Amino acid sequence: MKDTTSRYVGSAVAASALTSEDDYRSVLTREFDSMTPENAMKWSVLEPNRGQYNWSGADAIVDYAQQNGKTVRGHTLVWHKQHPDWLNNLSATELRSVLKKHITTVVSRYQGKIRAWDVVNEVFTEDGTRRNSIFQQKLGDGWIADAFRWAHQADPSAKLYINDYNTEWRNAKSNALYNLVKSLRQQGVPIEGVGFRTHLSIQYEFPGCFHQNLQRFADLDVDVAITEIDARMATPPTEAKLETQARYFRQAWDACHAVSRCVEFTTWGFTDRHSWVPDTFPGEGAACLYDDSLNPKPAYYWLNSTV
Repeated sequence: MKDTTSRYVGSAVAASALTSEDDYRSVLTREFDSMTPENAMKWSVLEPNRGQYNWSGADAIVDYAQQNGKTVRGHTLVWHKQHPDWLNNLSATELRSVLKKHITTVVSRYQGKIRAWDVVNEVFTEDGTRRNSIFQQKLGDGWIADAFRWAHQADPSAKLYINDYNTEWRNAKSNALYNLVKSLRQQGVPIEGVGFRTHLSIQYEFPGCFHQNLQRFADLDVDVAITEIDARMATPPTEAKLETQARYFRQAWDACHAVSRCVEFTTWGFTDRHSWVPDTFPGEGAACLYDDSLNPKPAYYWLNSTV
């Protein structure tokens, strides 16, 4: 799936599937021009024990992208989940030092090979207050600006994003995100993009005025991107459910294309074989463009007909 408007069309990638499943690798290579490591670049994977790094999964994805002419979206440098347990007992001073070292080490390793980084992920709760992560607790409000500055110092060529979910609507959470991005821009912090994860469910309405919401962020002089889209349903899927799913993908695609600075449309995986949904939402699934056997669904055919 190539977008004739030069937007990146990507998928999250499971490192183990990339190396062990020929059919998975074949579809990924044929259909997408951007790759997001699903878990391989998260802190708990890269440095489970302090000072002991495991670069195997992340290196495999970046190397594959380089060899096959794909770009990479780095995900994610700082998140309140999937960070190693050894962070929990650090003092504020030590945590700040460790955070800077982590960002600098990871971004420097892949300098020039990562198109965009999700620098910070999920920093707000649903009511628009700051999430009470260990970074917020110990480092205060300024840690987000610092994270962007450190990432920019390590690779000035990479686009730096803040990424979150349930911000597709205009609501307390997206308003808080908007105000933060506006403030960071006014301070000269090198934030250059906002990622909208866009995990949808067909049992709920499609986000109203999605493209207008994307546009108000773009008007802050940043790029916007749909970074993790899927559309889950109660299983088993039916023809009617799959048609509704196709409509949700289409509406998100159209919202992105209505905004000139919406530069990316990335799915959170492309096959139900490796979807995160069933483990997180029991009784739900079938959220991706391809089923378990890599048969394309109506959503795939609609998107493919528009690119």
